[in-house]
Amino acid sequence: MEYRLCFDTIPEQFDKWRIHYSDELFAHIIDKALIGSNTKVLELGPGTGQATDPILDTGCDYTAIELGKNFSEILRKKYGGRGNYRLINDDFITYDFGGEKFDFIYSAATIQWIPEKVAFGKTFELLKSGGILAMMYLHGDYETPDPALFADIQKVYDKYFKPPTSYKGGFVYDNAMNYGFTELETRYFKGRREYTADEYIQYIGTHSDHITLEEPYRTPFFEGVYEAVQAHGGKVVYNDTYILKTVRKP
Repeated sequence: MEYRLCFDTIPEQFDKWRIHYSDELFAHIIDKALIGSNTKVLELGPGTGQATDPILDTGCDYTAIELGKNFSEILRKKYGGRGNYRLINDDFITYDFGGEKFDFIYSAATIQWIPEKVAFGKTFELLKSGGILAMMYLHGDYETPDPALFADIQKVYDKYFKPPTSYKGGFVYDNAMNYGFTELETRYFKGRREYTADEYIQYIGTHSDHITLEEPYRTPFFEGVYEAVQAHGGKVVYNDTYILKTVRKP
């Protein structure tokens, strides 16, 4: 299985537990990009719609391209009846848009799964002159609210977290400027989450390298994290920072 398809193996769990982005972030980007009924929008890899509703609700001419077949089924059930919604179940890397152009393209923690040259080169070509590419992602901090809990969870990771394939990261969002984009802007928006021990296990189970974790490590890992949370009051609190980067095609 291709690694970027691992999320598609747990569609219901992903849909329930993956984070949604802040209202303030969407209010800012809708205002900045002037998104409305006359705007052609493309969302890259919407998953099951974690960042879809605020943009779709503007009445824009919305298109999503989603690689996962299971994710696409959930998206069709959620949004298929909306007149301004179109879904392409295909791979952005290879899909031919046939000369179609967009006013606004955005990604919520998806574009980093695409090779940089395609991610920025193709989005640049797909945008109209003056169009905006928006990239949002999350930095979640549960160390600051409870350093002792963080330390105990890290001990479990050190002992049992040995996935066969790890997400390497390394995608540099600011490199968009090397592909003809201008006006790089970075904005930060704050949020807060709280999980019980059971909820936290479900949430971290939606991370790519957690999905692929195998025995004999998988069971003791999740049990160890659960026990650590229970030993520290039975909850995990996150101080979140939602990061939004925007660039414009001249």
